[in-house]
Amino acid sequence: MSGREEALQRTEKEILAEKAATLGRAGERLEAALALVAERRRALEQAPDACARDEALARYRQARARALDARRTLIIQREAIGLRTHRVVDQQYPEPPALG
Repeated sequence: MSGREEALQRTEKEILAEKAATLGRAGERLEAALALVAERRRALEQAPDACARDEALARYRQARARALDARRTLIIQREAIGLRTHRVVDQQYPEPPALG
């Protein structure tokens, strides 16, 4: 194998590693966002009065929007590396429900 071929293989390997790392970071951001949604939902369920409930609902909706954005980013990253079906994402990271 020539030096040029070896360099190409190293570069391809680095690109694959970076794609995997980027996908992993997107998954971690989504997990963190979903954890915040769950925390905000618990706070909403435990709100002692209507005023506190309204505030908790607003915080829940904000966290949910961030989670949906993180989920979209993960799907985009998956598509960028050639993964076109997202059943795994749907199963592992279901969209948090809209509450009202």
